Order: sequence, then C-alpha cells, then structure tokens
Amino acid sequence: MWTLDRNAAIPYWQPRRAQSAQSGAVLLFSTRCGGVSRAPYDSLNLGRSTEDDPAMVTTNRVRLLTAAGLDPERLATAGQVHGIRIVEVTAPGHHPDCDALVTRVPGLTLAVTTADCMSLLYHAPGVVAAVHSGWRGTADAMPLTALEAVCRLAGCAPDAVRVAIGPAIRGCCYEVGEDVAERFPAAAVRATDGRPRLDLPTVARLALEGAGIRPEHIQDTEACTYCEPALYYSHRRDHGRTGRHWGVAALDG
Repeated sequence: MWTLDRNAAIPYWQPRRAQSAQSGAVLLFSTRCGGVSRAPYDSLNLGRSTEDDPAMVTTNRVRLLTAAGLDPERLATAGQVHGIRIVEVTAPGHHPDCDALVTRVPGLTLAVTTADCMSLLYHAPGVVAAVHSGWRGTADAMPLTALEAVCRLAGCAPDAVRVAIGPAIRGCCYEVGEDVAERFPAAAVRATDGRPRLDLPTVARLALEGAGIRPEHIQDTEACTYCEPALYYSHRRDHGRTGRHWGVAALDG
C-alpha cells in the first residue's frame, strides 16, 4: 500500500515504510505542497515547461529529492511528447523526445512530470522506470510498452514486476469526446447525461493484469488531481496555468 503524510513539510506519496525498506528502490509521487513557488504555481512546482521562475523550480526539485534521500545531481528527466518512446538512461540528463525512462543504474533518479496525465512507476529486480501516460499514450499502449521494456532489461517475466499509479484526473472528473472514449475498454468509460468520462488508471490496470502482472503488484494512490486543488495541480481545472508534479523512481545505490 502507498501512503501520503499530509502533515509532512514536503508531503509525497510513497510505499509503506516496511515495504519501501525491502524494495531496493525509492519510488514516490509528489504533491503541490512544500515548495517556494508563488501562485498560480504554488508551491512545489517541479515543471520547467511552465512560466514559473526557473530558480524556484530548481529549489523545489532540490527540496523534494533531498527530502527523499536522493542526489539532485543524479537526475534524468523526459521531455514528454505524448508518445510511447522509452529511453534507457545510464547518466543524468534531459531526454526531450520520449515519455518514459528506464534504468538499471543504482542512484540514478528518473522523473516524469504530470498535471492530470497518469504517471506510472515500474520496479523489477535491478530495474526501475518512470512513465508519463496521458490518454494518447495510454490509447497507444504505453503501459504495456513500458512493461515490455522493463521485463527485457531485467530479464524477468511480468509477474516479477510491480507498478504504482500516481495522482491523475480520474473517471469522476475526466470528460472526453466520444471519439476518445471509443478507443478504450467500456469498463474504463462512465456514461453520463453529458460527455463520457474516462478513467485511465482502469485502462492501465486492465492492460497490465492481462499481460501477466499480479493484481496485488499494482498499487494505486487513487488520488484525483482535479478533485483536490489543495494537494494537486490540474491542467484542466486550472485552465492550463498551473504547476507540475513528479513521479520519481531510483534504485538504491
């Protein structure tokens, strides 16, 4: 199970302590709390693609990584183009033309940004991955593409992989057009009196379980970014002028 200490100086989602200590990896999802950015990016904005002060974004990144026991100088990030390209990384740096990062290098931190889109963290023996998967990437099977990359690098079967689903806009709030809804399983689409509502975590869970991941190995924060403005940024709710969270994965080292 994953927990969020809302009273911490920098609240972030992480596996329970015992589970985290045994895993050999640091995995977390940030909130918007505990940083230095001013409105409308208040306060822990981690995204450089915003109009926030870059110096404040840097301070926020250092604060979060330091709080999690990670080295801010050992960071790899993804540019995120709403595709399904995955890059294996062996050193710090920015990778502009991909939506997911995977590594087997201990101590190297992977981060993807979100503000409604789904983030997924994968952990297999000796391998971690951080994945950005909005509706386009999910429709194009990003959750399975990432799983295949992790299994290939770890040399393992899907039942050895664990996946965590971060805060994202959920089926309670995510209205989409009929043309988008029809690309997904009916179980992930809620009919309403108006536009259909899409639940991307359900899509991911169905795909990953169908590929052989054990149901108990898929953990979901169940947090909706749109529903809780005090805790999360939401691109849709905030009309595009908002900050960004991180999904972070690193092997101990």
